[in-house]
Order: sequence, then structure tokens, then C-alpha cells
Amino acid sequence: MKLGLIINPMAGIGGTVGLKGSDGREIVEQALAQGAKPKAGERVLLALEKLADVIIQPVLTVSGAMGANVLEQAGVAHEVVMQTSSETTANDTCEAVLKLCENNIDLLIFAGGDGTARDVLDALNKNGQVGSLPVLGIPAGCKIHSAVYAVTPSRAGELVAMLEQGEPLALKQAEVMDLNEQDYREGKVSASCYGYLSVPVDDARMQAMKQGGVNHEVIAVQDIASDVVENMENDVLYFIGAGTTTAAVMDELGLENSLLGVDVVLNRELIASDVDEVAMLVLLDDELHKDRVAKIVVTAIGGQGHVFGRGNQQFSPAVIAKVGSRNIIVIATNEKLRSLQGRPLLLDTGSVQLDAELAGVKQIVTGFEQRTLYKLS
Repeated sequence: MKLGLIINPMAGIGGTVGLKGSDGREIVEQALAQGAKPKAGERVLLALEKLADVIIQPVLTVSGAMGANVLEQAGVAHEVVMQTSSETTANDTCEAVLKLCENNIDLLIFAGGDGTARDVLDALNKNGQVGSLPVLGIPAGCKIHSAVYAVTPSRAGELVAMLEQGEPLALKQAEVMDLNEQDYREGKVSASCYGYLSVPVDDARMQAMKQGGVNHEVIAVQDIASDVVENMENDVLYFIGAGTTTAAVMDELGLENSLLGVDVVLNRELIASDVDEVAMLVLLDDELHKDRVAKIVVTAIGGQGHVFGRGNQQFSPAVIAKVGSRNIIVIATNEKLRSLQGRPLLLDTGSVQLDAELAGVKQIVTGFEQRTLYKLS
């Protein structure tokens, strides 16, 4: 099988520093100035770990950080079909797709977020191969609403390995979703379907499209918020994650919240808003708070089921490890859990070891004084 690989090197770079995206050079520069490090390459390496021993033909790719560097690091044979400069753009992604298509690839693998998926779709539309060329996304962005991505990089690698070993996989048309990042930073979430790409059918390895909340869940969300607030302990730091369900906790406390960021509560008072990874680590280590217990309150994404790794990369492996797995409070309505149709809640922290440590059956807060046992994987 002839594989093509494209990496958006700056995908997800705004996640840990709380910028809620990485679209546009200005945001990338801001993220770099705040100390963010590119992680897309690391995500691809996780996928390649599942592939290195089964790939038969050289992988066709782009020079430098858009593919060749990572393939070389992984020891995977490859052929560069396009040269790029050190600073790449969306245009480079589109041109790379077209160049790979000229070389008659059988499967296009790309790493990024929703913006990258849009670029791939635009390029395939341009050459008339939408629907005919299968694609597979390795999740590396901040916001990933689209259903063209695997649930984790490792699962993406497993899918390609299955194909390389001759296992048949059906294909389906999956939604490419996107939203305006500027609106997203202002707390407005209105994702829309941009188009469709052909992806493998695998409910265990491919993520579903993100679903929004529904009106009849309002009371259930309020009950969850009441439970969390009722059980808040004095002198404990609470890191309240992104989402409308967690926002209800802040509303119950009567505090302002950033909706799409991480807010910090101590003794039912807001002490910091929209914090990034570095700010959380500073709080956990400073003299005033280092001896305090800290807890993370996080919800699952409807339809997809991700608890970590989608829109909340501020909760880095370093932050989660310091807080401790016992101090993670997962909240979700029963309706949200039912929407998963038996699939587990998902972990994609960026650390395979940490994902394994967090995996298992956990009590999910699903109402006031109500817990539901549900699997995390």
C-alpha cells in the first residue's frame, strides 16, 4: 500500500498555553512567545510506533517538519516528494496533498486539527478526489470536532497497520467540522459541517463527530453542578475545565467563567481565570499552595467521549500527574453517556503511559448524589 503523510507542525501549539487554537501565524507566534512547544511530531511518532514493522513501501511525504523529520526519527523508509521552507502554512498543506495525489497514493495520513482537515478537503476538492481517496487523521490539534480523526495517535497507527497487513476495512463519508477560532476564544461555539472525507469504518478507533447539548439536559446539568459544589472541600484547589457542563458548576458558585478555558477556585472563590499549563504548574508548586490538595473537574465531549485531549490541552501530563488520578472528577449527563452507545470515555493526554494509568472503570458524576460507573480507555 502506498501511504502519504502530511504533518501540520504547528497544530495544537496553542493548547497548553490556553489560546484555544493555532490557526494563523499571529496565534502561532503568540503561543511560541508564551513558551509553547510544537507537539504534532510527537503525536505522529506515537502512531508510527504501531507501523514501523509492517510498512512495506517507502512513505511518500514532505520535507522537514511536515513529515520527513519524524519518519527519519522513527526509522521508517520514506521518499520526499515536495520541499518546503521552515515556516509552513495552510497553502503548503494544500500543495502537499496535490503532490501526493500526483504520486497515486492509496491512503493519505495527516496530522493536525479541524483547520488541517479543512485544508485537506479543499485540496481534494480542487483535484476532484473527494470521496475517492481514503484519508485518516492523526489528532494533533486543539479543537477536533471532525469525525475524520482516530481517537488517539496510537489508534491511528493500529488502523494503518491493519490495512498494511491486508485486513479489509469498509469506508464511509465522515464530517469535516470547523468553527471560527476568534468566536471560540470569546466563548461562542457554533461548529458547522464544512464537507465530507472518506475514512475507515472502525467504531473503536475512529472518533465520532462532536455533538452539542440538548435542552432537556439542562436540569440534569444543574443537578450535576449542585452535587459538585455541595461536595467542594475547603482549602482545596479546583481546576474547572472547559465546557458547558463545567460552566454550570461556576454558575452554581456564582462565579464568572471562561467557558472554554480553565478556571481556578479556592474556598468557592475564583482566584485565577483562563489559566494555561504553566500557570497551573506555578500554582501547584508555589509556597502558598504547594501543600494543598488539588482537583480537576472535567467533562466528556458529547458524541466523541474525550475527557482529555480535545480542547483542554492545558491539562498536560505534567499537570495531571501533579494533581493525581484520584483527584480527577469527571462529570457528564446520562444522556451524554448514552450517546456513546457503549463506547468508552476516551483519554488522549499526550502520554501513552498516563493514559494507561488513568484507564479503567471510574465513577462519573451524572446527577445530584448520583454516580455512574463507566469505562475510560
